[in-house]
Parts: sequence; C-alpha cells; structure tokens
Amino acid sequence: MGKVITLGEIMLRLSTQQGTRIAQSESLQIHYGGAEANVAVSLANYGHTVYFASKVPGNSLGEAARKHLQRYDVNTEYLVTGGSRLGVYYLEAGVGERAAAVVYDRAGSSFAEIKTLEWDLDELFQGKDLFHISGITPALSAEWLQWTLDLMDAAKRAKCKISFDVNYRNKLWTQQNAGAALQKILPKVDYCSAGQLDACHLLKVAEPDEKAELTDFYQAMHNQFPNIQVFYSTKRTIRSASDNQLVGTLWIDGQYYESKCHEINPIVDRVGGGDAFSGGILHGLLVGLTPQETVDFAAAAAALKHTVHGDCNQFDQQEVMAFMTSFGKIIR
Repeated sequence: MGKVITLGEIMLRLSTQQGTRIAQSESLQIHYGGAEANVAVSLANYGHTVYFASKVPGNSLGEAARKHLQRYDVNTEYLVTGGSRLGVYYLEAGVGERAAAVVYDRAGSSFAEIKTLEWDLDELFQGKDLFHISGITPALSAEWLQWTLDLMDAAKRAKCKISFDVNYRNKLWTQQNAGAALQKILPKVDYCSAGQLDACHLLKVAEPDEKAELTDFYQAMHNQFPNIQVFYSTKRTIRSASDNQLVGTLWIDGQYYESKCHEINPIVDRVGGGDAFSGGILHGLLVGLTPQETVDFAAAAAALKHTVHGDCNQFDQQEVMAFMTSFGKIIR
C-alpha cells in the first residue's frame, strides 16, 4: 500500500431533503467534505496510509471536520487550527428534471485566509508516494495558485508523484483564468483527471466534436503535456437527477480503457462521485492493478458512492470488489 498526502479545503455541507428548496427548508442535513478530503477518505478505506493537510477553525465545527476524517482513519497530523470560520456550502437536492444547486458561503474561511503556507514542505512530502490536489484549491485566490505550484515543486523534489483533478467550478473562476492557471500547473503533473470539456474549453487543444472519441481528446492533451502519464474521467448520461448512466475511462501508455456501464437509479447522493472515481483510479495505480482492473474498480467505487448520503465514499476495497461481482444481489 502507498503513502499519500492530499491538500485542500474541508467544508461543512448543509443539504435539503429531496423535494424541498433551500428558501423553504426548516431543517438541513449536515455532512463534511471537499474534493481532496473525499479522495483521502477513499484511499484510507482501501488500506493506504493517507494524510490530509488543511486549516480549520479552533471551534466545534473545526473539531467535527477533524473527527470526520479520523473516523475513516485519515491522518490529521497536518490539519492545522486557526482562523475564524469553516467554509460552508448549501446543497439543494435535485429531483427529476431539476438539477441539484449549490450556494457557497466560503469567503473568509480559515483555509482561504491563510497568509503563508503553514507546513514544512520538505517534511510534508518526505516518504510520500503520491500528492493529490484539485483545481478547486488554486481557484480560491492568486496566492493559492502560487502555493499550489510551490507545493508541486516540493513534491517533485521529494520524488513524489503528483495527481491533479481539474475539477473546474465556474462559481470560483472563469474558463479563461482556469485555462491560464492550468498552463502553469499541468507541466508538473503525473496523473490528471480531465475530460473532453476540459480539453476543449479550458486547454483549447481540440474543438468540440460529438463524433470524436474520448481517446482523441486524451491524446491531444498528452501532446501538449507529455509529462502526464495518465488521464482519466467519467462519461455520464443524465436521464434525470436521480437516474444516470456512468462509464469510467482511463488513458495510460497511449492506450484507452473503459469500464462497463453502471445504471445508477435511484441516486441517493451524487456529490463526491467524481472524487470516489479518482480515489479508485489512484488506488489501482498505487497497488499495480492492470489498467482494465483499475478503471473497473474506480467506476464501481463511483457507482457505490451514489448510493449513500454525504460527500465521501464509505466502502472499503473488499466491498467494492464484491459489488463488482454482485450488482444488486444480496451479499451473504
């Protein structure tokens, strides 16, 4: 098993019940999560030694976020305390043809307000096999963009592989700003979660073409960034907010692989499905699964994540593998 460090903002999520709008809600469900924290939980569930670096306030909400991570055996040694608040986002659950909607309340959070990196970077990456971060973090500020680059440079010095999930959020930055940032980030990356829309609209390495194969977009991104050894993403067909088809894809060593198609109906909670897929891909790379085994495992993990409430994948390796062979049967 590997040693992994992830870094990003962990947030409080407040969710409506399905069929209730935020403005009319009298109660909200509490969960904790964030892209990098969710990947950390997945990899810890699979038996890897995982550290999560972030900053939370020294109050009961910060302590709840810490306990959330520790519940899944994520090491919180690098979870520093300070600042005044935990970032919050509100999720209005989708149903039928109405998609879910998110309202952010993260300005001024402990993580966003960091004035200087509060970790010894040599220590942070010493002995680690993999560093994972997402595009949400450099989107928070110009400082966090520069610090993301600094973190990647430190990981490179420690001979630690770098995993980056583009994870574009249009409520955090524009396509133009994200594209410019990616030109600085991606030359440092080994494994990248990016898909057709990223290739066309952020990196502009290809024109949108419904008839083109996904492998063509991966190849175009690799041509621009030959340092990236692995690309991966999911293909999702949305029939309704609670009925999706999901296929996992993986490009490695110039070869393209797809998982089987997962019919996910009903969806309990879609948030974090992409992070569960990333965690599955990284697990396969860390333990040396074949490419086909890797993408099959990751897609199954993502499908399972849709069946539980909350941001993170709550299933271990054995449960994911059992799901891959059972698909709805009672596991006795």
